[in-house]
Amino acid sequence: MSNKIGIVGCAGRMGRMLTDVIGRTDNCEVFGGTELRGSPNLGKDLGELAGIGTIGVKVGDDPLALFEACDVVIDFSVPEATLNHAKLAAKTGCSLVVGTTGMTHEQVAELEAATTTTSIVFARNMSLGVNLLMSIVEQVAASLDEDYDIEVVEMHHRHKVDSPSGTALALGEAAAAGRGVDLDKVADKVRDGIIGARKRGDIGFATLRGGDVVGDHSVIFAADGERIELGHRASNREVFARGAVKAANWLQGKENGFYDMRDVLGLK
Repeated sequence: MSNKIGIVGCAGRMGRMLTDVIGRTDNCEVFGGTELRGSPNLGKDLGELAGIGTIGVKVGDDPLALFEACDVVIDFSVPEATLNHAKLAAKTGCSLVVGTTGMTHEQVAELEAATTTTSIVFARNMSLGVNLLMSIVEQVAASLDEDYDIEVVEMHHRHKVDSPSGTALALGEAAAAGRGVDLDKVADKVRDGIIGARKRGDIGFATLRGGDVVGDHSVIFAADGERIELGHRASNREVFARGAVKAANWLQGKENGFYDMRDVLGLK
């Protein structure tokens, strides 16, 4: 039975890519999509917007109707909108895949609270490669002591509004989990001026912005005499769409609950 997938923000860059990827994926179909009221794309065919031809699905502006009609909805919007969509998922029982970035710990907790009546996959990065990297980072951090300084370095396009990136924070959380520490207590996100020597056990973050970089991430374990570098580079945004669609299909038949991409990949 085909998985009926809805897309919020379906006329945006990621929404169009999702339409394309879903159209090329077995056992699922684009069943609906929404944009904000007043959008010039309302009433247009999602397939035509994605450049894959007419698919007979029109852009709407009623999120509740979308959640009522679909098996799962994919959301790459903004935190405030995502929280409203989580409430609709909880109300209708429709599953939800969330790739929204910039969400606070409190907002993620609100997402999780909605899963008493639905199932949600949330990841700060939907790339399969990045989530595999997170698992490796956690293992390496668990194997190396504090003689190895940990630095997370990320670069994104000039238009990105949050810093450090959600993926960088997730990699930092993986490293902290490996060491059995709370990232909030050891994170060093700002270095400017005469700051003194690096504090042993800290996890540092460096942020670069420029050009059209989709997303580069590295985790460096640096000790006296050697350095280990683990990294991932995304050359296009389709990797995020493919991961989200994989998560949407994985949710079929799953019990209500709060999941992440490592659940989807069987890494837990």
